[in-house]
Amino acid sequence: MGDIEGSPGSSMHGVTGKEPVLAFAVASPMVPTDTTAKFDLPVDSEHKAKVFKLFSCGNPHMRTFHLSWISFFTCFISTFAAAPLVPIIRDNLNLTKSDIGNAGVASVSGSIFSRLVMGAVCDLLGPRYGCAFVMMLSAPTVFSMSFVSSPGGYTAVRFMIGFSLATFVSCQYWMSTMFNGKIIGLVNGTAAGWGNMGGGATQLLMPLLYDIIQRVGATPFTAWRLAFFIPGWLHVIMGILVLTLGQDLPDGNLSALQKKGEVAKDKFSKILWYAVKNYRTWVFVLLYGYSMGVELSTDNVIAEYLYDRFDLKLHTAGIIAATFGMANLVARPFGGYASDFAARRFGMRGRLWTLWILQTLGGVFCILLGRSNTLLVAIITMIIFSIGAQSACGATFGIIPFVSRRSLGIISGLAGAGGNFGSGLTQLIFFSTSKFTTAQGISYMGVMIVCCTFPVMLIHFPQWGSMFFPATKDVVKGSEENYYVAEWTEEEKQKGMHQGSLKFAENSRSERGRKVASAPTPPSSTPTRV
Repeated sequence: MGDIEGSPGSSMHGVTGKEPVLAFAVASPMVPTDTTAKFDLPVDSEHKAKVFKLFSCGNPHMRTFHLSWISFFTCFISTFAAAPLVPIIRDNLNLTKSDIGNAGVASVSGSIFSRLVMGAVCDLLGPRYGCAFVMMLSAPTVFSMSFVSSPGGYTAVRFMIGFSLATFVSCQYWMSTMFNGKIIGLVNGTAAGWGNMGGGATQLLMPLLYDIIQRVGATPFTAWRLAFFIPGWLHVIMGILVLTLGQDLPDGNLSALQKKGEVAKDKFSKILWYAVKNYRTWVFVLLYGYSMGVELSTDNVIAEYLYDRFDLKLHTAGIIAATFGMANLVARPFGGYASDFAARRFGMRGRLWTLWILQTLGGVFCILLGRSNTLLVAIITMIIFSIGAQSACGATFGIIPFVSRRSLGIISGLAGAGGNFGSGLTQLIFFSTSKFTTAQGISYMGVMIVCCTFPVMLIHFPQWGSMFFPATKDVVKGSEENYYVAEWTEEEKQKGMHQGSLKFAENSRSERGRKVASAPTPPSSTPTRV
């Protein structure tokens, strides 16, 4: 395959077995470059980019990156657009504290289901269709917010808008099909972090739109409604751009490659089974529920908390609250980079330790945020809490691409849904009743973060080890090939559908850390080309 210009790579799916497998010796921890491939960036044997040029629009890798994060950014803006306007909306619709809390839960609950579906869509139809369709189908729900007239309608519309957060799954899946594992933490962290930044940007954007519309003559109760037309049109525009400019895989769109017989069609039942039977999947569902989950919860309550607790003006509270979400500009990419950096020295075990440290740090400062008595202390603790939680999100998706190659979409969807479930549960317990004040709810949420981070210690990869235990000493059972090829049956192997997993195993040996240079090659590994 590598000798034919423009021939397809294996991407994240099985291949037909018609093409020979590119493989490389593991004497060097560096991932070799496929010099015959014609791309704007240097690529590996799967045609995944080996470098990350942030300000490039190179096709298809960097173009996909920018389309992906901007789409997710747009969905975050619309999902949390109501949060900074709650002081106005609650007066217009006569919302109670319970109504506001229930709407906050609803806004993140809708995407529990949509993220699960998106994972399957990415695996079976490709991330381009998944992302574009969600963007355009959710646009009418954003427009509908302008016509809400009751508390029940307000909650229902926020629930429906929340479905758009499924673009997170397509974002992370897309990056994992386009970029090599040695830099996937940084790439996933940057794409999702910049997308999550919409939760901060909306704290600035919506009050600004509200003020502008009010100044041109609209009443306060009309101004907030008109402001929602802006994020609605952003959905339509980004959906069209993703559909027309996006590309599923480095070598083309999934449907076209399947029609040519160059990428094999997988079965939903198979990819679902290998996702749910892997216990690591469920650990990450919990972990992400209390990293991303608490970030979503905080996006919903932080502006109102600052407004009420420190008697601030609406615009001032919005600006301060925006720093929580805007920290994603650097925090989540930092978490991904820290994961990649730790992996270069300590392998997968370094990634796991990085995740535990960052998420625990976020939990501790979340506790302190709820106990802050002055605005300055609240701002400082909020920023550090934000950095810890968001960095942990980046570190999480520095590991998830290695949990399974065959079921990456489903696992990403389950983890993403876990984030929303954790957020909904947290808001339901701590912020939807009068049993706790908002300050108490924030502190108790921090305790939950610390406690729910301990299970990271249970994650063990036979080929790489865990936080406290090394990899198995069995050369065969401790090989990357054994781990990833185990997801294919003998019949599927006979068809050559596992060849992509062999390539991925070869490229992921860097997760052994510094030991990669001296690690033995198992007898069943991919043959080395000279």
